[in-house]
Amino acid sequence: MPRRERRAQLLESALEVFVAQGFHAAAMDDIAERAGVSKPVLYQHFPGKLDLYLALLDASCDQIIDNCRVALASTADNKMRVAATMDAFFEYVAGDTGAFRLVFESDLTNEPAVREQVERVTSECADMIAHVIHDDTGLPDEASRLLAVSLVGMAQVSARFWLTDAGGIRKSDAAALVAGLAWRGIRGYPLDH
Repeated sequence: MPRRERRAQLLESALEVFVAQGFHAAAMDDIAERAGVSKPVLYQHFPGKLDLYLALLDASCDQIIDNCRVALASTADNKMRVAATMDAFFEYVAGDTGAFRLVFESDLTNEPAVREQVERVTSECADMIAHVIHDDTGLPDEASRLLAVSLVGMAQVSARFWLTDAGGIRKSDAAALVAGLAWRGIRGYPLDH
C-alpha cells in the first residue's frame, strides 16, 4: 500500500480507538490491530502515541475551523451567517466518526501541544467571527472578540449537550434554536457609523 494511503488507514483506525477509549486507555497494539498492521509498521509512520494523537487532533481542528470559515463565507446576511455557523458546529459534533471528542472532550488537555490545538479552534473561529462583528457593528476589536468567543462557546457547548442529552430534538431544530438565541443577542449591536 502506498505510504499516503497507509497513513490515512492508520489515522482512521487510530481515530476509532481514541474516540472509543480516550488517549490514556488506547494502546498502540489496539491501533495496529484495528488497522491490520504490525506495530513496527505503525511506528514507521508515527514515532509514538502522542504523535499519532496530535496528527488526528490537528486534522480534526482544521475541519471545524474550515467548516466555520465556509459557514461565514456562505452569505452576506448576518442572520443566515449565525445559522450557518451554528449548523457547522452541530454537523461537526454529530459526525459519525466522533472526531469532535478529540477536540472538545480530550483527556489530554494537560499536554501543552494538545491544549494549544484545542485552543486554536476557539481562537481561529472567534477571530473570523470577530472580524464580521467588528465590520458590521463598529465595535472595538476587543469587544468584537469577546462577543465572538461567546458565540463560539455557545455553539460548541450547546452542540455537545444536544448530542448527549437532547431529549429527542432533531439536529436541525436544535441548531435553529441556538442560532435564534444567538441572533437575537448579536443583532442588538448597532452599526457605529
